[in-house]
Amino acid sequence: MKAVVLCSGSKGNSTYVETSRNKILLDVGMNYKYLCEKLQKIGVKPADINYIIISHTHSDHIASLKTFIANNNPTIVLSSKIAKELKLQDYPNIYIYEDDIDLDGILIKAIHSSHDALDSRNFIINDFGKTLAYITDTGYINNRYFKDLVNLNIYLFESNHDIELLQHGPYPAWLKRRVLSDDGHLSNKAASFYLSKLVGPNTEKIILIHLSETNNLEEIALETIHNTFIDRGVAFNNISCAKQNEMTEVVEV
Repeated sequence: MKAVVLCSGSKGNSTYVETSRNKILLDVGMNYKYLCEKLQKIGVKPADINYIIISHTHSDHIASLKTFIANNNPTIVLSSKIAKELKLQDYPNIYIYEDDIDLDGILIKAIHSSHDALDSRNFIINDFGKTLAYITDTGYINNRYFKDLVNLNIYLFESNHDIELLQHGPYPAWLKRRVLSDDGHLSNKAASFYLSKLVGPNTEKIILIHLSETNNLEEIALETIHNTFIDRGVAFNNISCAKQNEMTEVVEV
């Protein structure tokens, strides 16, 4: 399995995952031209994409969906609530999920995230034993999902904000409350705590995603997780941050 974060941040999010049987985009929140250019750099054409999996309907996750399907023919994978909200009933290639997804034998668990959207999901991909978690846009992670999230190969994990930067930053009070709420985003501190409980012997890579340009810095996010891991006795340091307008390295397991 291969994964590369094409873009990640408050202005747009999209990740390419290549399994043994298909080519997938997790969200398409940047403009179509940008996505095409980044895919081309890794030798993938937009027409090669078999599936687009939608986590929720905020614009930074679906911005180029209509343009993408107007120019290509992927299957759109989404929950019944998200499908109803996006009004894609005229598009012929739709896969409606509730909790479990089977894409040609590749098993994906769609877990509920806690975000202020009609429906919001995170995903655990299992490609015949190779595993990846896509955790983003959530105020917390329900304990009932821990058993499914422990000891995966790759974690793409939201580390949205530094609490101090957010509290003393330019956001209005209502927006600060939203980000900090259970329906908001994971802070560096929360992400680091969760990951310290999840990483295991099989874990090969952590990429911190959805960093706020206003309320976070890469060095703070990385320092927070490194310090948390040291404090909790976790010996793992293959950690990097995704950027808003740059793709990450290709991670392969």
